[in-house]
Amino acid sequence: MGYMQLSAVLLIVFLCQIAFSSSLCPKDQSISLLNFKKSLTIDPSYDICHYNFSKLSSWNTSSDCCLWDGVTCDEMSVHVIELDVSCSQLVGVIDSNSSLFQLSHLKKLVLSMNDFSSSRISPAFGRFSRLTHLHLSDSHFSGQIPSEIFSLSNLTRIESLYLRGNSLNGTIPSGMFSLPSLIELDLSDNHFSGHLEDFKSNSLRSIDLNNNQLQGRLPKSIQNLVNLTWLDLSSNNFSGDVDVSLFSNIKNLQGLDLSYNRFSLTNENRANFTLPESLFSLRLAACEVKELEFIRPVKKLWDLNLSNNKIQGRIPDWAWPIWLNLDRLNLSHNMLTDMNSTNINSISYPSLYIIDLRSNFLQGSLPILPNSAQYLFMSNNNLSEEIPSSVCNLRSLKVLDLAKNNLMGEIPQCLGNVSSSLEVFDMHQNNLSGTIPTTFGIGSLQLRSLNLHDNKLQGKLPRSLANCKELQVLDLGNNHLNDTFPMWLATLPKLQVLSLRSNRLHGPIGTSRMRNLFPELRILDVAYNALTETLPTSLFQHLKAMRTINRTMKAPVYLGDQYYQDSVTIVSKGMMLELVRILTIYTAIDLSSNKFKGPIPSVMGDFIALHVLNLSHNGLQGQIPPSLGDLSSVESLDLSGNQLSGEIPQQLVSLTSLAFLNLSHNHLQGCIPQGPQVHTFENSSFAGNDGLRGLPISKGCGTNDGEIDTNYTTSSPDEESNSEFLDDFWKAALMGYGSGLCIGLSIIYFIISTGNPKWLAKMILKLEHKLMMRWKKIERWHRNHRRNNRF
Repeated sequence: MGYMQLSAVLLIVFLCQIAFSSSLCPKDQSISLLNFKKSLTIDPSYDICHYNFSKLSSWNTSSDCCLWDGVTCDEMSVHVIELDVSCSQLVGVIDSNSSLFQLSHLKKLVLSMNDFSSSRISPAFGRFSRLTHLHLSDSHFSGQIPSEIFSLSNLTRIESLYLRGNSLNGTIPSGMFSLPSLIELDLSDNHFSGHLEDFKSNSLRSIDLNNNQLQGRLPKSIQNLVNLTWLDLSSNNFSGDVDVSLFSNIKNLQGLDLSYNRFSLTNENRANFTLPESLFSLRLAACEVKELEFIRPVKKLWDLNLSNNKIQGRIPDWAWPIWLNLDRLNLSHNMLTDMNSTNINSISYPSLYIIDLRSNFLQGSLPILPNSAQYLFMSNNNLSEEIPSSVCNLRSLKVLDLAKNNLMGEIPQCLGNVSSSLEVFDMHQNNLSGTIPTTFGIGSLQLRSLNLHDNKLQGKLPRSLANCKELQVLDLGNNHLNDTFPMWLATLPKLQVLSLRSNRLHGPIGTSRMRNLFPELRILDVAYNALTETLPTSLFQHLKAMRTINRTMKAPVYLGDQYYQDSVTIVSKGMMLELVRILTIYTAIDLSSNKFKGPIPSVMGDFIALHVLNLSHNGLQGQIPPSLGDLSSVESLDLSGNQLSGEIPQQLVSLTSLAFLNLSHNHLQGCIPQGPQVHTFENSSFAGNDGLRGLPISKGCGTNDGEIDTNYTTSSPDEESNSEFLDDFWKAALMGYGSGLCIGLSIIYFIISTGNPKWLAKMILKLEHKLMMRWKKIERWHRNHRRNNRF
């Protein structure tokens, strides 16, 4: 081998040694990472990102830590400088003793989308003096942020700070707004409170504080953030006047959201005022906006939300031409009377796909709309006349919501196949007549919700609906439809709500040889028709969704999506109510006011997920099946107005969720079963049964002087609180709370059976009295129960 060749070989070996040595992770940092892994649990069930793997699975001693998933090393110093373990199914606690804080050279740390439920943000995070990016979003951190983290000696290089979607509370440390290098700050979806300190860091470009509990006035120092491009302060408790000229000097501002506070927008310096022309997203919902003139200079908007304000009259002539670039327009819940839509017809809007004009005072015929529309909301207006055929030109339509207007005439046949992507067709509470288009289910195979409730539609149900395999909600109630029960819909695999109440359905609910009938049906309402023969036992042997209680659901889920949520009118606890959102676990059967006869099938006791059962005002005979005592979730049970006989089954006392019971006007006899739940019901629940005796209709039925009989097996009345979703709602709605809480979220129920304020006042007083009596009876039961136990 010649000298030149030997030199070349030695050089290659030397370079390989350098390359090999440079890829080796320092042992102390490898140990720190492995100890960090060891301190946590990898839980595949906590896979909120649906990645089906954890980055830490590749961490082991057999490989260089610089090659591990989520780990980045500096090429020169070989220190670990970046750690990204987001979406890694990690569960556990990170405290000040964690080996994580031994990685002192970190510049970027991402722990987002894991579960550190018992963890607080440790002061040890302040040790990362080189850190430029700290992302802890959606990882269940809680408590207050230690103020010392943001002292002048710590985190001075931080550029990006994301703490979104945790349970952090207390005030925002004042030092956070003084960090000299901070560019992005996201503290949204937490529980921060208190006032905002002055903004002292001119480097800030993006601030997101939405969905907290911050209060006070907007600091005037906001106008000094000349580099700001995005500001979101929505859904807090800020208050006071906001002079929009504060933002006029922020020349690069692209997004501004002040919605849902208690701001009142003003323009004190109207002569010199102009919003930055750079704005493309402007959201000022519920900001006391009274006119549109202030947005006239902004000509690049693609997202405009001025909903829930006081804008009235006609949309100005200048508006539509400068809204040429709009993608989303939301002017809902104002006082607009005229869209001034002639300008729409003369201009092409290539990207305007969401138009929301709900709850205004729009009059006249349905206006001309841009062909680009995909989501059209114009419910709760005063639109009248017939539906123009021009609406059939909206070939991209996904949601068409024209409910609660005064539209009349027939539904154009072309609307049934206006778009192959049509998902929602809602025209309930209008004055539409004629027949339902037979084109539904032919060109609209993606249809998931069809609501034509409360119109004047006639004829038969179109058989083409059987082709709508995505259909979840079908509400054709309160019309003049003349048909038999549509058993042919039983094959729809996703149908959850079927309401045909108050029509002219007739004949029996027939049998079927098909398997797995209505597998997902949760609400079946055919009340106020003329259905005959016996109750459909063969149908009740199916209805799989009513037989299973979902105990894995951690939060309520509603039918619909972010754009549209389904509603339905039902009768529960003796009142007609509108559920403006439908829980996917809510179940109800209403077969009342028909001509059914024969016995109540015992198989109905299998519907353990059922919340409402109404079989009233039929010709049902025989005894009440004891199996109804297995309806552990039922809250409203109405069997009144039939020809039922025999005794009330003792098993009914075990229905601890039952809040409403009506067995009146039957031929029942014997002693009323005694229990804490039964004693909350009034005489009217049992009236019209001459053979019944015992409390609450009379004294004495095997007890002394009407004393509550405690010689039976039943659950404690404390279990009444286990009515999972609904009982407290009805009470809350009636008592004026506006919305009841359903495991932390609100559902509004409107009383539509009457509009009489005096009636409502009496109802409130009656309900308060009833609740007081209920608790007195339960307390008395406890005393008797303890006394019996002593003996």
